[in-house]
Amino acid sequence: MGVAMRRIIRALSVLWPSFITAGVLEMLVFAVVDPQTLMGSPEDPVHLSRQAVYTVTFFVFWGVISIGGWITAILAQEAYRSRE
Repeated sequence: MGVAMRRIIRALSVLWPSFITAGVLEMLVFAVVDPQTLMGSPEDPVHLSRQAVYTVTFFVFWGVISIGGWITAILAQEAYRSRE
C-alpha cells in the first residue's frame, strides 16, 4: 500500500467517526437548546437563521472532535513507533 493511500485511510479513520459524533452531539445539544437563544448579546444580535446556526454549530463540533481525534492518532502512532 502506498504512502498516499495510508494517509487517506488515516484521515478517514479520524474524520468519519468525528463526523458521526458531531451529528449525534448536535442532536443532543439542540434537543435541549433553542438555536434562537444562541444569537449573541441583546445589544449586538447575530442575524442567522436556525439552519445557519445548526450548520455552523455542526462544523464547530466536527472541527473540535476532529482535532481531538488527530491528536489521539498522532500520540498512538508515536507510542507504536517507540515500542518497535
